[in-house]
Amino acid sequence: MRLFVSERAPNPRRVQMFIAEKGIEGIEEVVVAIGEDAHKRPDFLARNPMARLPVLELDDGRSLCETRAICTYLEGRHPEPNLMGADAEERAFIEMADRRMEWYLFLAVANWIRHTHPGLAPLEQPQFPEYGESQGLKARAVAQWLDGELATRPWIAGERFTIADITAFCCLEFARGLMRFVPAREGLANLQAWRERVAARPSASVR
Repeated sequence: MRLFVSERAPNPRRVQMFIAEKGIEGIEEVVVAIGEDAHKRPDFLARNPMARLPVLELDDGRSLCETRAICTYLEGRHPEPNLMGADAEERAFIEMADRRMEWYLFLAVANWIRHTHPGLAPLEQPQFPEYGESQGLKARAVAQWLDGELATRPWIAGERFTIADITAFCCLEFARGLMRFVPAREGLANLQAWRERVAARPSASVR
């Protein structure tokens, strides 16, 4: 199998962390230079007409796109260590937590960055700075809510590390790198402590 990724992009990093946590070996990584519009070229569009990363090319040549779908596939092939739920009830609550991170935190952060950061202008035309700033406020509001949640448990979905932690971590690292968003500077001590716990895991350094 081959995993198509992009440097510094948060969604490919989510899959890379997932693979590292699983200890899966033998997946070749192919770096796609999105700054050079390599994701819009015919050879890549044949794999994903949405021109998005990551893409997992299966051994039979089919392309599996969308981060959550790729992780679901890998979880099925490599069920341990479990990251998405051991039974129907746990899977549902972990998916709820992961979807919240994806839809409410990640999406707001992505729009904040894509519409306000000058480095993202080539990828987001036209940019709408006022919209981007409003999304930044929403991202901060979700981060504040999450800080409160993490006062009651060590990990995003409960008592153990899961895919929801990977999603939230890659999102906040994206915001830290491009928007200098640091939970401690926002008065979010619980979120900062959680970030440090995730950052200490070997998978956090895999890119």
